[in-house]
Amino acid sequence: MSYFNQEETNKRMGNVRAILKAHELDAALIYYDELNIANGWYLTGWCPQFEKGAVFLPAEGEAILLGGPESELFAKMSSAVRETRNFTVFMVPDEEYPNATIIDFEKLYQELHGKGISLKRIGVVGTTVIPHAVYTQFAEGFKDVELVDITEQYEELRSHKSGWELENVRQATRLSYLAYQEMKELVKPGTYEHEIAAVGEYVCRRNGANSFAYATIVGSGERSDAVVPTAINKELKEGEWVMLGIAPRVNGYAGTFGETVPVSGVYTKEQKWAVNVLRRVLRATKAMLRPGVSGIEIDVPGREIFEEEGLLPYLVCPFAHTIGLMEAEAPFYGPNSEDVLEPGMTVCVDISFFGHPTLHGARIETVYTITDNGCEPLCPELDAWFEEDVK
Repeated sequence: MSYFNQEETNKRMGNVRAILKAHELDAALIYYDELNIANGWYLTGWCPQFEKGAVFLPAEGEAILLGGPESELFAKMSSAVRETRNFTVFMVPDEEYPNATIIDFEKLYQELHGKGISLKRIGVVGTTVIPHAVYTQFAEGFKDVELVDITEQYEELRSHKSGWELENVRQATRLSYLAYQEMKELVKPGTYEHEIAAVGEYVCRRNGANSFAYATIVGSGERSDAVVPTAINKELKEGEWVMLGIAPRVNGYAGTFGETVPVSGVYTKEQKWAVNVLRRVLRATKAMLRPGVSGIEIDVPGREIFEEEGLLPYLVCPFAHTIGLMEAEAPFYGPNSEDVLEPGMTVCVDISFFGHPTLHGARIETVYTITDNGCEPLCPELDAWFEEDVK
């Protein structure tokens, strides 16, 4: 069993090759690692452990995984791209693999040239995250080749979801809701944050999650101020509230939820006011989710509510972003974003504030897909829950 769909992979490689053709490029080098997993996963349904890597996709011919020897057998077993080459620069530093075949980029260039593959211009994906040593060694090995940044064009492909991708996001969002139901039951005085995280992660794994797009968020009391607080061994106290979030992946695609829950089981007057403001903003932002609307426009109604309620000084994050192989990925629909929504995109409405002197921080979040006429919730239960104010 693997996490890729071969038909999807073939279409994606065809789309990348269309980019190469449009820009008169002979190949693409797509960098990835465990943190920056998405661009590589998009073509392979796979990512190594410990090591870094790249997909080398010629305009014509077979794709090759460039990586390290520790993950080579793993790749041949699980990746959609199984032709591999090993390089020191992708390996765990100072680790030794005496029986591995390890080459350099000059040798790879010579090999490709020997196969009749002309390489004058190569598109590079991941220029903001690729390590200096990887880039410079590749440039030295392919010294007569012009390197062209095509990250934006490549990531634009990822922002439009196929039916298969949408179904994976939907399933992952469903898992996040199942986790939320179990997690909130543990929210009471005397429970530890890591216990809440453990039950949520267990629910997701038990129901088919292959990984998580961020470390599970459980932040109580002052720790709710940390924007993305990961669970620690802190005990929940009476009168606090706790910010919850989890992002399971199904076939690599993430779903998520966000909610802020009172430890005592009942919101204080101030807490109730705050969560109802967040719900108003979520509903106002959701109403903007339709094709052709830009980030600049999406941001306006929610920002007006924040200003009206005195929460604008505590606004840290924009109200909407796309979700896919990463829980938060481009395009981000912030107050200066001219990116527009298009059918097939999957979007989180993510409403939060942080740094409040008495409330600290809070977040609510759920996922929608953009349709031809508006949007559809991927978690109808949470969408309905946020449609009403807390009484």
